[in-house]
Amino acid sequence: MPRATKDAPAKSAAGKAATGKSGGKNKVGLDKFLTDQLAELESERVNYLRQAESLQAEADSLTEDREPGDVQFDEESGEGDTLAVERERDLALSAQARAAIEQIDLAVEKIHAGTYGQCEKCGTAIPKERLKALPHAALCVTCKSGGLGLR
Repeated sequence: MPRATKDAPAKSAAGKAATGKSGGKNKVGLDKFLTDQLAELESERVNYLRQAESLQAEADSLTEDREPGDVQFDEESGEGDTLAVERERDLALSAQARAAIEQIDLAVEKIHAGTYGQCEKCGTAIPKERLKALPHAALCVTCKSGGLGLR
């Protein structure tokens, strides 16, 4: 019961409308579409987190056996040796996975706040088909494409 008391003050009218109840933030009060989206977002989050941690660990392991200064970056050697390039690639991919996790977390917050499925730029409803394909989509197709289809 202490958790319900803790969460109760943070409830907004939009959050209550999204859940259909005046109770806590849970899947019970969400409609089937939002419940399915929440489950998909949670699944994607687990996958991205696993991917980010794996890539970070791989990047870290590439530097464990090396001495500082082993990599030479100059005009003659190009970008550096293969291990340095692989490490940078792993770090970049890990960062992308972590950015996706942040987008997923925002989408979950929007579900609980009752604002999920609204374009952040123009405020129109994002079609359910787009949300099913990309559950953490924050923009409608028109805003995402920059209006290219309208020209």
